[in-house]
Amino acid sequence: MIRDITLGQFYPGESVIHRLDARVKIIATLLFIVELFIVDNFIGFVLAAGALGSVILLSKVPFSYIVRGLKPIILILCFTFALNMFMIDGTVLVRLGFLKITKEGLRMAVFMAVRLILLLLGSSMLTLCTQPLSLTDGIERLLAPMKKIGVPAHEIAMMMTIALRFIPTLLEETDKIMKAQQARGADFESGNLIQRAKSLVPILVPLFVSAFRIAQDLAMAMEARCYRGGDHRTRLHELKLKKRDFAAILLLAGFLALIIAESILL
Repeated sequence: MIRDITLGQFYPGESVIHRLDARVKIIATLLFIVELFIVDNFIGFVLAAGALGSVILLSKVPFSYIVRGLKPIILILCFTFALNMFMIDGTVLVRLGFLKITKEGLRMAVFMAVRLILLLLGSSMLTLCTQPLSLTDGIERLLAPMKKIGVPAHEIAMMMTIALRFIPTLLEETDKIMKAQQARGADFESGNLIQRAKSLVPILVPLFVSAFRIAQDLAMAMEARCYRGGDHRTRLHELKLKKRDFAAILLLAGFLALIIAESILL
């Protein structure tokens, strides 16, 4: 299941989505997330799902590869679905002892589950179709105006990108540690919740040690290469908006206007 997490991974490709400017993709992802929390009806979610599906088709990333990223959050989805279904008051549809399923709760549970799925898939598409270096440059360029008030744009962008970049690395390290502990007789599946939590200690301790080691190696590598970020840093590939980027911006603006109009009218 650990290897199923796709957030933070990059899928190489030459699709039109891969070739878009990183700034356009970052803004599109942020607006898509905002739009998911604006819509509150079935039509709005259908429009959002259709837009995301179109992006997935254009990206040429295998759908099975994207969907497998949902496996690690199945438990969270089920918990959120049950919580909304049983805890919201309204018109009672089914009563199970002290529990009751309401029409409003069922509607909210479905919408929340769909919102979480689209949120994860949309966020994954950003990292799947954008190289880490381009992602860093895009975030830095978007935060550049905030330098006037003392915000360290380059440092923030670098930290965010490193965090995303090392998600797959730490997941792979966790998988190795779990297999090593299981080979020594560790059991992570049997017992109650408290026992399972205690069984994670042999994983967390070496994982933290490994994470600090990786961070130290990265810092030493950057120092050895005389890395200096900031205004005087040069780039091999400068970010420049092209015709396809302007076309994507127009499509994004049209989609945003459609979502707002749909939310107001319905």
